[in-house]
Amino acid sequence: MSDTGEHRDYFDFQPQPPPESEDVERPEGDDDPELMEPVLEALKTVRDPEIPVNLVDLGLIYELLVRKGGIVFVEMTLTTPACPVAQSMPKEVEDTIAAVPGVSEVRVKLVWSPPWDRDMMSEEARLELGLM
Repeated sequence: MSDTGEHRDYFDFQPQPPPESEDVERPEGDDDPELMEPVLEALKTVRDPEIPVNLVDLGLIYELLVRKGGIVFVEMTLTTPACPVAQSMPKEVEDTIAAVPGVSEVRVKLVWSPPWDRDMMSEEARLELGLM
């Protein structure tokens, strides 16, 4: 709550959408279930600086593939195309996952379709933000 007693709208940003990522391909091959856990845990450490919740609980990760050989593919979105960190967040995701032992390559694809909405957040995230 702000000093005026109103709730802050964490999702109200100015429109300046970056383009979707192009030419980011899903890797072929078999899944690596042993590497999936540390990759997912690393991904859960990436937080939106405007919203005090990690990207996974916000529902911003649409797809996560971890293949044998350490190739990781992430398809993600942001709360809005005008998100202030739209230019830097995909790189932060890439760098965080690349630091996981066993990861050899990270491919991050930023998409705007389907558009994100608050229903994609985990129950924990909605509770944390006071939306329940």
